[in-house]
Amino acid sequence: MAGRAASVAGQDRFLLLRRRFRRAVVVVTAGFLGWYLVFVGLAAFARGFMGRTVAGNVNVALLLGLLQFVSTFGLTWGYLAYARRRLDPLAGEPR
Repeated sequence: MAGRAASVAGQDRFLLLRRRFRRAVVVVTAGFLGWYLVFVGLAAFARGFMGRTVAGNVNVALLLGLLQFVSTFGLTWGYLAYARRRLDPLAGEPR
C-alpha cells in the first residue's frame, strides 16, 4: 500500500490538488481571522463607534457580531463551492 501512495504523491495532478487545497485553506483562514481580528480590534479600541445606536437597542457592535456568523457561513459556502469545482474533480483522478 505504501508503494501505491508514494506513486500517487508524485503525480502532477496530485501536486496540483495539494497546491489548490493549500491556497484555499490560506485564503479562508486569512479571511476568517482577518475579519475576526478587525472585530476584536474595533471592540477594544473603537468603543464609541461600536456603541453607536443603529436602531432601537441595536448598536454597531451587535450588528458586526451577527455578521461574524454570516461571514462564517459565507466562507464555508465559498469553500464548498470552490472544492466542488476545483478540488473534487482532481481528488477522484488518482484512484
